[in-house]
Amino acid sequence: MGEVKVHGIFAGPFNKRVELALKLKGINYEYIEEDRSNKSDELVNYNPIYKQVPVLVHNGKPICESIIILEYIDDTWESNTIPLLPKHPYQRSIARFLAKLIDEKLMGAMYKVCYGKGEEKEKGCDETFEVLKYLDNELQNKKFFGGDNIGFIDIVASYIALWFGAIQEAIGMELLTKQKFPRLSKWIDEFLCCRIVKENLPNREVLVPLYKAQFAAATQKVSS
Repeated sequence: MGEVKVHGIFAGPFNKRVELALKLKGINYEYIEEDRSNKSDELVNYNPIYKQVPVLVHNGKPICESIIILEYIDDTWESNTIPLLPKHPYQRSIARFLAKLIDEKLMGAMYKVCYGKGEEKEKGCDETFEVLKYLDNELQNKKFFGGDNIGFIDIVASYIALWFGAIQEAIGMELLTKQKFPRLSKWIDEFLCCRIVKENLPNREVLVPLYKAQFAAATQKVSS
């Protein structure tokens, strides 16, 4: 197995993906908390281009970007429990597509919702609904995106299960509802009830005030 370390930030959705994957695989690791305003020399050396978390360090070798790290974990500890990614090439391509959809289109749309004004904010809402509808449809006749067990997409979509709801509450908008997205809402309940998930994700009550403070600071900066 070798030495495994994870550089992250408190309640960060991307490093929590990495930690969930390691927990599901039964891999012991050392967590290293980073300060966004005072990043460690190790982090900068490991990720000199982006200088961002998460970074997985395995036997002294760094791997950056959460999606890439998840695939690395699945390939490296292939024999540990159930695979995160499907074995069939087509299904693997679908999983990668959904991950890209969440990280780029959904998160990009939510940025417009949170920080945009007027038409830009409305466009963000429309784009958010479009992605959520697509994901809701993907869950037909499935408990998890990975089938009967938590897999690659479920881990990536942990952003939707927890952080998305905290952001909604912080900005006072309700975009993901049981009425509009029943399958996605049921998936959230199932996912958050899993023992490993409950033990390793932060509480929503912690996230909401953090986001409220973040959005308030951004608003004050713009007005000044």
